[in-house]
Amino acid sequence: MEQVDLLILGAGAAGLFCAGSSLRQGRRVLALDHAGDPGEKIRISGGGRCNFTNLATAPDRFLSQNPRFAASALSRYSPGDFVRLVDRAGIAWHEKTQGQLFCDGKATQITRMLLDRMGDAELRMQTAIQQVRHDGTGFIIEASGGTIRAAQLVVATGGKSIPKIGATGLAYEIAAQFGLRLVPTRAGLVPLTFAEQELALCRPLAGVSTEAEIRHNGGCFCDALLFTHRGLSGPVILQISSFWREGEDLRIDLAPGRDIAAELKTARGQAGRVNVTSALGRILPARLATAICDEMGLAQARLADQPNARLDALGARVNRWQVRPVGTEGYRTAEVTLGGIDTRDLDARTMQARKVPGLFFIGECVDVTGWLGGYNFQWAWASADAAGRAA
Repeated sequence: MEQVDLLILGAGAAGLFCAGSSLRQGRRVLALDHAGDPGEKIRISGGGRCNFTNLATAPDRFLSQNPRFAASALSRYSPGDFVRLVDRAGIAWHEKTQGQLFCDGKATQITRMLLDRMGDAELRMQTAIQQVRHDGTGFIIEASGGTIRAAQLVVATGGKSIPKIGATGLAYEIAAQFGLRLVPTRAGLVPLTFAEQELALCRPLAGVSTEAEIRHNGGCFCDALLFTHRGLSGPVILQISSFWREGEDLRIDLAPGRDIAAELKTARGQAGRVNVTSALGRILPARLATAICDEMGLAQARLADQPNARLDALGARVNRWQVRPVGTEGYRTAEVTLGGIDTRDLDARTMQARKVPGLFFIGECVDVTGWLGGYNFQWAWASADAAGRAA
């Protein structure tokens, strides 16, 4: 039977980072993954440039049944720590908006850096995990390449999001097997889908993007909204999807910071002969302005002919658009998995299972989910470093 000191299940962001953080003199560390290549989520993230962290990282940027759980790991491994690692590797990067950091080049540079950081730790791909058990003195893992005995085990197999790159629910199965509680999982940072009534507006506008603000269940975001053939997407929708639950209405401001009714009333007094569609088209994308005016029966109407009540109704349609999504696009396109391993059963400093010494869970499989914009990678680095050093 093959013997290792530390076995890491998963060769994504958290698993690779944990391997590098756990190296000690004379210690054997092995990472396994069923996929063909390591770091697949890194490769596809940020449009291929990897949004590898966010400078605004703080516990309040994460959703969890215990909002303070992530604070310990995040405070001990910061975005600055990861940036220094990136700089030492000679990887050029830039900041976009809201503290988001991206590679100037390809995301695979980050994967290469993590592989180099692993040092003498071994990585074994295309290895399926068939069974995990504990015999009282250590963990026995039945894998497609044979049986492995490990003194300690780190589970870093991620969540259910994006199954086409190999996502599974293995971490939850292992957690349940060892008696850890689970918070129900659902797709997060995911496009929303609509019923036919709303799709009558969305489909013709597919591809149109506009700035929007949405407040819902404690979340408040202002960013780009994108109309799609299935409903709505774009950063502001992905963000609010983590706060929205099925059956709830959303109120969307399609012109944040602007009072549409007041602006149209002012325009009526200055250029009343202009039609309503043209006036609204100076504020919103032309196709969106046309669609809203058509919906309101104002397609050919002159601004001068509209009473205050009519402009108030149009303003409400833009500033307070109320819709009820029927669902999300699910794990197929979700960037993360909400819920997961209950943090009550993990030590916040080490990520070790409280009742199973030597067993650790890190990254996306834990009930800690960040906002869009590099936060989830920072959680991967921080939780992996905590477990790696503790193990």
